[in-house]
Amino acid sequence: MNFYSSVTYMKDLQDTAARLKICDLRGSSFLITGASGLIGSYIVDVLMTANTLYNADIQVYALGRSRQRLSKRFEGIQTNKLVYIEQDLQTPLTFQCKADYIIHAASNAYPKAFREDPVGTMMSNLLGTYQLLEYARKNSTKRMLFVSTGEVYGQYDGQTEAYSEEYCGYLNILQARSCYPSSKRAAETLCCSYLKQYGVDVVIARPCHTYGPNTTSNDNRANVQFIDNACNGKDIVLKSAGDQMRSYCYITDCTAGILTVLTNGASGEAYNIAYSEAQVSIAQFAGIVAEQTGRKVVFEIPDDEALSERTTISRQVLDSGKLEMLGWQGKFTVERGIAHILKVVKSL
Repeated sequence: MNFYSSVTYMKDLQDTAARLKICDLRGSSFLITGASGLIGSYIVDVLMTANTLYNADIQVYALGRSRQRLSKRFEGIQTNKLVYIEQDLQTPLTFQCKADYIIHAASNAYPKAFREDPVGTMMSNLLGTYQLLEYARKNSTKRMLFVSTGEVYGQYDGQTEAYSEEYCGYLNILQARSCYPSSKRAAETLCCSYLKQYGVDVVIARPCHTYGPNTTSNDNRANVQFIDNACNGKDIVLKSAGDQMRSYCYITDCTAGILTVLTNGASGEAYNIAYSEAQVSIAQFAGIVAEQTGRKVVFEIPDDEALSERTTISRQVLDSGKLEMLGWQGKFTVERGIAHILKVVKSL
């Protein structure tokens, strides 16, 4: 899907690039893992846009498990500043490039993967992060940013309205569904251990429920399915009461937050990526999609497969105050973010 033919998508990229401290990144090289995924691919697009608009001279090495998927995702970009690297991070690294910055955004981040491949989900987070930290140590990388998740906070205990970065709730480590948050927690600790033992400069970003027009075809998260159904003329299906509260973040705000943490964040610190004006329940998110597309929300009794993929976290609202102290401000309410996705999809 060629997103570059969408006026809305290109305008979002330009606005995101304008929020960056390009002077701090000019002439740098980046290794972006998970480069064909939702967050990774948008970061690549923003850095390429910075080259076009501001002559930033940024070199990007886009790493993914499939060169074919990378080529298809970035079809339309003609530049020698974007190089594809085919690499499974669960296998020994074979690439030879040297990067000033690493953004590790590769991870199975959708419920189907947690159900079908919990071992692969864990090993990608653990072994992949280890190998990249070793790469950073041996190549004197300036800084590595690890893209973690708001799921590291675990169960809501009713004691706080929004999770700050110091919060640490309960996770049932004997459930395979915990493969994702447990391995993300361990990978964060590994990052901080490399900082302490080897001096590897590392920062951590914890995005909340990120959404955008460039989701991958295998992403079966609820908000993705809501939008896909509506765009295909179908009703929006809820398989629960949908009363779980969530922080949502449109991809432009998420990317601006991640790159702000990269340039301004303190070593060894974690930063929530969330916007306080984009906190709604799952049912409210579905309702907004329905309202903007003229569809209706229907309830469907979940089957065993859907139940096995469901998280037990009832509230996942993140406090963005620490990120805002770095100069970041969110811009997209859920209503505005969904409207932008629909404009992009309709234009393709």
